[in-house]
Amino acid sequence: MTTTTSELQTGAGWDGPYFRVLAEGFEALFLPSPDEVLDEVCNVDVEVHLPDGSRWSATIFTLAEVDRLMRKWEGTGEAAGGRCSWCSDGLIVRDPGIQGMAGVIAKLLASGEFDGAFHRLSAPE
Repeated sequence: MTTTTSELQTGAGWDGPYFRVLAEGFEALFLPSPDEVLDEVCNVDVEVHLPDGSRWSATIFTLAEVDRLMRKWEGTGEAAGGRCSWCSDGLIVRDPGIQGMAGVIAKLLASGEFDGAFHRLSAPE
């Protein structure tokens, strides 16, 4: 079942450079490039705020984006000549788009898998 915009979001919109998604149980601040189409985002940093005040981060990639990067790295020699892909706190999703990525966050929170996929940030000083 696909989560629709109305089921997931109580509010969403631009807040400076961030696309902020307010959903039941979390707030996500995505950092897409300013010219990206939100339904086509395939590589994005996100910070998630939970009701307990904790903050979490990850970089979300689609499968297609990982493949594109690995093919690029074959030519540049990066990442063992394109034979691997890694990043700290990387999360791979099947489909592009901020909406779908927010849906994945919701499902990870509901299943209890969220803290395995995201990195907890220290509290602001």
